[in-house]
Amino acid sequence: MARIEHDFIGDLEVPENALYGVQSLRGKENFFITEERNSQEIYFIIAFAYVKKACAMANKELGVVEPKVADAMIWACDQLINDTEKYRDQFITDWLQGGAGTSTNMNANEVISNLAIQHLGGKLGDYTIVNPNNDANFGQSTNDTYPTAIHLSCMFRSNILIKAAEQLRDALYAKAKEFDQTLKMGRTHLQDAVPMTLGQEFHGWGFTLNDEIENLRDAQKHLLVINLGATAIGTTVTAAPGYPELASKYLAELTGLPFKNSADLIAATSDCGAYMTLSSAIKGLAVKMTKICNDIRLLASGPRCGLKEINLPQLQPGSSIMPGKVNPVAAEVANQASFLAIGLDTTVMLAASAGQLELNVMEPVITYALFTQMKVMANACDTLRTKLVDGVTANTERCRDYVMNSIGIVTLLKPHFGYQVCADIAKEGYISGKSLHQIVVDERKLLTQKEWDEIFNTQNLINPKFVK
Repeated sequence: MARIEHDFIGDLEVPENALYGVQSLRGKENFFITEERNSQEIYFIIAFAYVKKACAMANKELGVVEPKVADAMIWACDQLINDTEKYRDQFITDWLQGGAGTSTNMNANEVISNLAIQHLGGKLGDYTIVNPNNDANFGQSTNDTYPTAIHLSCMFRSNILIKAAEQLRDALYAKAKEFDQTLKMGRTHLQDAVPMTLGQEFHGWGFTLNDEIENLRDAQKHLLVINLGATAIGTTVTAAPGYPELASKYLAELTGLPFKNSADLIAATSDCGAYMTLSSAIKGLAVKMTKICNDIRLLASGPRCGLKEINLPQLQPGSSIMPGKVNPVAAEVANQASFLAIGLDTTVMLAASAGQLELNVMEPVITYALFTQMKVMANACDTLRTKLVDGVTANTERCRDYVMNSIGIVTLLKPHFGYQVCADIAKEGYISGKSLHQIVVDERKLLTQKEWDEIFNTQNLINPKFVK
C-alpha cells in the first residue's frame, strides 16, 4: 500500500503509513554509502526535534506561522523528543549524502509535518494542512538547522564521552591508591631507570586523561555558538525580523544549554571550526588512551617470560592453537578504537578544509566521523575500566625483585660517590652480572650494611631523600 507524493522532480510512491515523504525517500534512494541510517544516533533525532521546536515557537510568536499549525508542530517535536524510539525507523537517510544534509533536514520536516497532520485530524501526506517546506521549514534552511542540530547532538554525545573518560580516570586513581606502596622499577627507553611505585604509574595515567577531559570541555564551548536563523548563507533571507535571536533563545531555554548565535552568521554558516576543535580533543584522548594501553600490555607481558608486574583479568582464551594462552584483549580493543578515532580526525580536517565560498557541503561526513569517534572512544573507556582496570592486581614481590636486582638503583648513590664512580659500578654490574649490593657492600666496601639499608629501604626508594 502506498500514497503518491509529488515534488518538482516528479511523483513517487511513499509507503501509506510512512511519516516521511517524497524528499526523504529520494534521499534514501540516492544515497546508500555507509549502509547506516543517521537515526542510529538517537541524539541526532532528538537534537533535530529540539531545533525544529524552537523554530516553530519563534515563528508562532512572530505571527508568521498560523498558531494552530505551530502548536501541532511543537506537539510533534515533543513526540520525537519524549518517545524517540517509536519514530526512529521514520528517519531513513544515510549518514553520507550530497546536498549538505538537505535530505536529512527534509526528513525531519516531513516527519514533523505528518505527525502534526495526524494530530490535527488529517490524512498522512496532506500537506495542505501542514507543509514540510512552507511550515516546518519556514524561515529556515538546511544550512542553519542541520549544523545547529549537529552542535546540539554533539553536546549530548560528548557528555557521554566525558563521563566515560572521567569514570576511567577515577578507576585509575583508585588503583593508584591501592598500589601506593607497591615498589617497582621505572623505565625510560624501555631500560631500567629509577624506582617508583605502581601507584604513581597508575596516577600518571589518570592525570594525563584528565588533561584531555578538560580539552573536551573546552571544545564543547565552541559548539554553543550556532547559526540558527542564518538560513541559506547567513543573510537571514526569508526569516522574519527578530527570528534568529528568538529561535536561538528558545533553543537555549528548551535544552538548558547557553546557545547563542554567532556575531557573524555568514562566517558561521561555512565555518567548521567547532567540529575541528571537538575532533582534535577526541584525538587527544585517543592518543593518551593508546599510550596507557601500550604501557598496560608491557607491564602485563608474559606471564613467565615478560615483565608480569601486573595481572589482568582473564576474559577469554587467547589462541586457537596454544592451550592456556590469555591475551590482553581489553587493552587491544581500546587501542584499536583509539586508532580509528585518530584516523577519523583526518577525515574531519579534510572535510572542514573542503568548504567553498558560503557553505561547507561536507558536513555530513564530518558528522559521521564525529559520532563514530565519540561512540568508539566512550565504549573503549568503559571497556578498559570494567574489563581491565577494575580487576587489575599487582605482582608485588616480582616488582620489588626487579628493583633490587636492577643496576639502575645505583642512581641513588650518585650524591654519595659522584657520577663517574657510579658509572663504573654500573658497568661492572652489567658485565659481571653481580648485584649492586655485592659490588658496593661486599666487595668494594663503599657502604656498610647499615648505610645500605638506610639508602635502599622501601620508603627511601619510593620517596628518595635529597642528599648533597
